[in-house]
Amino acid sequence: MKIDLHIHTTASDGQLTPSEVVRRAAELRMETIAITDHDSIEGIEEALAEARKFPELTVITGIEMGADVPDSEMHILGYFVNPNSETFCQKLDGLRNSRITRTQKMVSKLADMEIHLDWEHVVRIANGASIGRPHIAQAILERGYVTVLQEAFDKYIGDDSPAHVKREKLGPVETIEIITGAGGLPVLAHPAKTENLDSVLQHLKSAGLVGMEVYYKDYDSETKQRLAEAANKHGLIPCGGSDYHGFKDEGNEIGRCDVPRETVDQLLELQRQVGSIPRNRG
Repeated sequence: MKIDLHIHTTASDGQLTPSEVVRRAAELRMETIAITDHDSIEGIEEALAEARKFPELTVITGIEMGADVPDSEMHILGYFVNPNSETFCQKLDGLRNSRITRTQKMVSKLADMEIHLDWEHVVRIANGASIGRPHIAQAILERGYVTVLQEAFDKYIGDDSPAHVKREKLGPVETIEIITGAGGLPVLAHPAKTENLDSVLQHLKSAGLVGMEVYYKDYDSETKQRLAEAANKHGLIPCGGSDYHGFKDEGNEIGRCDVPRETVDQLLELQRQVGSIPRNRG
C-alpha cells in the first residue's frame, strides 16, 4: 500500500523540510501521507503548497501531541486539524515554549556530566523548528561524544537517562479535546506497549478518540493482529505510519508500513460526518 499517516519534518524534529518530504513521497509513488509534527503545524502550509505539484499525492494536515500519564507519556495524532484555529495555535505556542525550557535544562545537565554543548548550536540544528531531544542528540553526535545518534538517547537523554528532563504535557483527555476543538480526528500513536490498553482505549474513546495505530513501523504480524482486534473491539479506525524522521542511521523510510486504503476512506468519511475542514489535496 502507498499510505503513510505518521511523518515528521523540520517543523519539529525531522531532518527533511516539508517540501522535501512531499517530493520524497512523490518519488516513492505514495498515494496519501499525513504530516504529523510534534506540537507543531508550521510545516503544513509548505507541504500543501509543494503537494500541488503532484496531483497524484494527497497530503493530510496533522499533528502529534504528547500527553502526560503516570510515570510515562502517550502520543496522540490529530488528523485534519484546522491550522487557523486561534485557540489551537495558542496552546501550541505554550507547548513550544515549554520545549525550549526543557531542552535548556537538559543541556545544563549534560554540562554537569562533562558533555558540553553550545546552546546556539542546538538552535541552529533545530533551524526554526520546535526544539526537542533529537536536536540535542544531533549536537551530541556532531561534538563527537557518541558515534551514532541512538547512543545519545541510550546514554544521556532517553526517558530513563541521567540528563533527561520531563516536559510540560497535557493529559490525554485534554489533548483529545484540543484536537477535536480544532476540527481534528484524534488517533492513539504507537500503542503496542501501552499498559492496560483495553481500559485506556475505553476511556479515551469516550473522550473522542476515533482511531489507533495498528500498522506501525517494525510491528510484527502478531502485534498488528493484537492491536487490530483491540481497535475492532472498541470501534476505532486502524491507522498507521512509518514515524519517519529522515535520520539516515535509523534505516526508516516513508511508506514503511502497510496501511490499507480502507483506513483513509474511513477517516475521510468520519471527517465528513463530524463536519471537519475539507481534506487538503495536492
